[in-house]
Amino acid sequence: MAKTVQILFWISLFIIIYSYVIYPAILYLISLFIKLFNILKIKNAFKDDFPEVTLFVAAYNEKDFINEKIKNSFSLDYPQAKIHHIWITDGSDDGTPELIKRFDRIKVHHIPERNGKTGAINRGMQFVKTPIVIFSDANSILNPESIRYIVEVFKDPKVGCVAGEKRIKAKNKENAVNAGEGIYWKYESLIKKCESEINSAVGAVGELFAIRTELFDEIESDTILDDFIISLRIAMKGYKIKYEPRAIATEGPSANIKEELKRKTRIAFGGFQAIGRLKGLLNPFKYPFLSFQYLSHKVFRWVLVPFSFLIVFITNLFLAFDANWIGFYMIIFYLQLIFYLTVLTGALLQKTKTNLKFIFAPYYLFIMNLAEIIGLIRFIRKKQSVNWERAKRE
Repeated sequence: MAKTVQILFWISLFIIIYSYVIYPAILYLISLFIKLFNILKIKNAFKDDFPEVTLFVAAYNEKDFINEKIKNSFSLDYPQAKIHHIWITDGSDDGTPELIKRFDRIKVHHIPERNGKTGAINRGMQFVKTPIVIFSDANSILNPESIRYIVEVFKDPKVGCVAGEKRIKAKNKENAVNAGEGIYWKYESLIKKCESEINSAVGAVGELFAIRTELFDEIESDTILDDFIISLRIAMKGYKIKYEPRAIATEGPSANIKEELKRKTRIAFGGFQAIGRLKGLLNPFKYPFLSFQYLSHKVFRWVLVPFSFLIVFITNLFLAFDANWIGFYMIIFYLQLIFYLTVLTGALLQKTKTNLKFIFAPYYLFIMNLAEIIGLIRFIRKKQSVNWERAKRE
């Protein structure tokens, strides 16, 4: 019995450490090796250095962000005549379509029915006539040079998708959500950067990503993670997803931890849905390195890590008070107690703003893994609407 518990403990602990530490470390070392030996291929250039692009926004009841988003879109450092603006506002009933129609340069396509963001993207892509389409959210602000940097990456004909960098508005003093989400995206950005340098990033985020229009295939109408599915299906066709950290989309953090948990739970549900729809990526014989990346970066975190935290704690509790193991396992158990006390501290101080941002990292990590468990339960029970209920943001 004790031996079985010990094996469970070490397997579960390895899964956690591998997912959050070993895998990123492997990527970082390989990327350093590539840079050291300059293993890079010369990129081909477009015949036109400034190809026409479409800035595509699917918006539902976003009237509070319209003016700022459009002002930002019209100020991007790219030949304005080469940017086509398309907004799909299906189902919006707060005046969003009417506000956008004031701007002649924007093509607004609207129907009264609400079919979710996936439905809006599927319907809206028929209006895209440019070789590159850039997706962005209505509440995301792009840096002026973002389109230039994205187009530059597409000079490589092997690139089918370019993922921009998501950033959370930083403040000197932040609460649990501000600090936790900001730290998480910095960590994720480092992983995506290394993945991209070695092979291909594992997915893109809807705040800012671009694809070659010809590579778009209509996705299932009930898809939750449209950005993830679209980008990885392009990778499955043999193209690369490249991460461009100089193309930045910035948005505010969730208003509170309840809103962030709601958002993460929906994403978790979408992750389990994506595993079924991207099952081909689980075949390392067909996608040798991409499969390794996908399993390590996403599947392990979605499926194994949340339950590994539970198993590590329970098995460690048993081993810590077993006379044969009391020394070493007791130390590990105390470290776990410190971690969960920090989680509790973060929960108690979640509304307190401080410049000691690191104290909220364990709490945010706990919320992320809790969301995975809730998301799995919803996935099994098939209780999740495809229509996005936008999380309130600051």
